[in-house]
Amino acid sequence: MTTVQGSWLWYDLMSPDPEGSKAFYDTVLGWTMTTGHGESTDYGFITAADGAMVGGLLRLTSDMTDHGARPCWVGYVGVDDVDASLAAITAAGGTMLMPPRDVPMAGRIAMVADCCGAPFYIMAPTPPPGGGQSTAFAPLPNPGHCGWNELYAGDLDKALAFYTGQFGWTLPDAMDMGPMGKYQFIAHDEVMVGAMMKKPDAAPVSAWSHYFWVDSIIAAKALVEANGGQVINGPHEVPGPLWIIQGIDPQGAMFSLTGGE
Repeated sequence: MTTVQGSWLWYDLMSPDPEGSKAFYDTVLGWTMTTGHGESTDYGFITAADGAMVGGLLRLTSDMTDHGARPCWVGYVGVDDVDASLAAITAAGGTMLMPPRDVPMAGRIAMVADCCGAPFYIMAPTPPPGGGQSTAFAPLPNPGHCGWNELYAGDLDKALAFYTGQFGWTLPDAMDMGPMGKYQFIAHDEVMVGAMMKKPDAAPVSAWSHYFWVDSIIAAKALVEANGGQVINGPHEVPGPLWIIQGIDPQGAMFSLTGGE
């Protein structure tokens, strides 16, 4: 993405057992995950098989879980100015979950929740010397990268107004899902980056789901189940043609995969 404002830049996995998460995802997605770097033993990196950086691995401490943190995936949306964006987000009905802070060699970040309560990060990146654009999101099949960002919204119309107002996302034609309502595609810089839909009644909260590319969904499903994960939805065929599954990893975080059959 050439425009930072509204780009999906990075994906964090929050896990109480980073070593277990590494064993699972390195096998299922062909990643190389680290459970710490430099002097930090609480935050590592996720690298795809092609050597590109995809995200980070955060160790959930007992203090974090005591305050309500749970295993999950959280995406980062790029902004030009974190403090200005935070003010705009709260004015539009969002909330601040973590105040702005500077991360050395990365940029300025804050964690927020949208108008329906779905959490995500905002980030104004400052790449290190020699660094370039984010490589985390890939709109075309690229194993190990994120290929789709899907929001289950408590109030779809409210969420659409919120995100288009904050990030300038555009809304291509929606897909009719019958009793489930519309599946509204979203685009950034004329590239399809995901979709939003009304939260199913069975889903407990509004949340983003980030789909990572695999070569074969059938092979990925077998690897998930052989390595302690649980598939809770799918395989299902979706327009593309592509296939998807959703699951729970051994540490309790929900994840989503997409790819060929």
